[in-house]
Amino acid sequence: MQLAYAVVRFDPPKVFVADDVDTLQWVLALQVVARTPAPNLDGATADSLRGALLAEEWGRAVFEWINATGTPVDVYPEIEVYEARHVAMGPAELQFTPLFRDAG
Repeated sequence: MQLAYAVVRFDPPKVFVADDVDTLQWVLALQVVARTPAPNLDGATADSLRGALLAEEWGRAVFEWINATGTPVDVYPEIEVYEARHVAMGPAELQFTPLFRDAG
């Protein structure tokens, strides 16, 4: 299973996880951009962000928010999620890893 995730570098940082990048952009737009108080932004920026959100241009809204606030957002489009069932194969897989490949 693969997921997309983002780290919004607030203090402390906040992590958001979604099924894919498109969903992640929507989550960031709703949970980060739309929750920014308008008085914290200049009027033109707030209007532009509202317009992007109403047009469902999630990625644009996030990009503009990053530029307006200076808050870094690290986006990772894919991360492998390991489940408990993967552990069962661990001992058998060890012999094929680089550390064990040349072991005498």
